[in-house]
Amino acid sequence: METVATLPKSARASFKEPLGPVFTDAHELLDGAGEPIVAVGDVVSAHLGRAGVTPHVTVVDGKTERETVADAVLADIPETPRTVTVASEPGTLSAELVAALRDAIDAEGPTRIEVKGEEDLATVPAVLLAPADATVVYGQPGEGMVRANVTAGLRERVRELAAELETTEEFWRLVER
Repeated sequence: METVATLPKSARASFKEPLGPVFTDAHELLDGAGEPIVAVGDVVSAHLGRAGVTPHVTVVDGKTERETVADAVLADIPETPRTVTVASEPGTLSAELVAALRDAIDAEGPTRIEVKGEEDLATVPAVLLAPADATVVYGQPGEGMVRANVTAGLRERVRELAAELETTEEFWRLVER
């Protein structure tokens, strides 16, 4: 497994700031969401599933805040016609995960990406790879779900965040559009 980005301790604080409004109700979140929807996280994906939405891309790792997700949460994550399994260590992004995100965003139908390890940084490439007007939804620990509507301004902000990661040339090649 090739690691293409690592979160250094010095950048952790920058990644705690939500990239959009935070919601506790999925229906309210969906009111202002664009298409396609990319969901990063098990709990977020389950909330969207309970609201009757199957995201175009669902990224899950079986954990929430580093603890195993309850079976009731797993049961509410929407099934998709296509599932891809990748590996990515905590605090990193693997080339495999970023490439799977790119392929899933470009795919015709919904895709579920199951991460062996952790999907905690997947929001970064998701925003960089998603088309304009897409929405990336991810969890904000202890607060709720963040709705990050993809705009040129948000992409620029996320590029600046990505620049705080320890990245390889391969990372930047994978997130280029």
